[in-house]
Amino acid sequence: MSIPLLKYSLSTQNQRVDGYEVSPGEEQPRAYNTDNLPSSVEMDEVIWAAYRQIFSEHQILSSTSDSNLESQLRFNQIRIKDFIRGLVLSESFRKLNYDVNNNYRFVEICVQRILGRDVYNEREKLAWSVVIASKGLESFINMLLDSDEYEENFGDSIVPYQRRRIIAQRSKGEMPFNLKTPRYGADFKEKFGMPQFIWQGPVRQFRPQEQRPKAGDPALFLGMVNDLATV
Repeated sequence: MSIPLLKYSLSTQNQRVDGYEVSPGEEQPRAYNTDNLPSSVEMDEVIWAAYRQIFSEHQILSSTSDSNLESQLRFNQIRIKDFIRGLVLSESFRKLNYDVNNNYRFVEICVQRILGRDVYNEREKLAWSVVIASKGLESFINMLLDSDEYEENFGDSIVPYQRRRIIAQRSKGEMPFNLKTPRYGADFKEKFGMPQFIWQGPVRQFRPQEQRPKAGDPALFLGMVNDLATV
């Protein structure tokens, strides 16, 4: 008997709020799709967008490319959703993301890259981690891709993207998901005893020459006054 997905609350996030932008800006995500039979150059952009979303800009390497999947997509043998599924289930994705993180961190990465949003809370991380432990990685990935949330936002022909990114950056001060370093979360480093470099020396601040006090400036005697006050 398989374990059902644990319930978790759907906390309010920016992607769940209707947009109010008057006109699109450069920071807003662009939706790449194959609905209008893209040209060869446009298909190159679609494929690049898929790699950038799934592997992030830190992991786009020659080893992560899959010419077989690309060829099938170009000749309309598979849809964007199938292409995304192939990338996420690839050995390269597993090696670069799952093998170097625990299940909680891996869940966070996959939700961000596949569903285009951050995890709602720790309860959601736990729920999907149970799926990985009990059903395996492939079932977990398929459940995300076959979910109603994915279908409603991306369907079969749209490359996943970070939804409502510009507001998320302004309100939370976060960078786009595909720019976040995907490897080695804090708990993973602690588990394997990786060194934590903490500066123990004094912190020195640079002050331009024109801002430094000149001879006779009362600021030069402030330290002497403080010393006398403590006697």
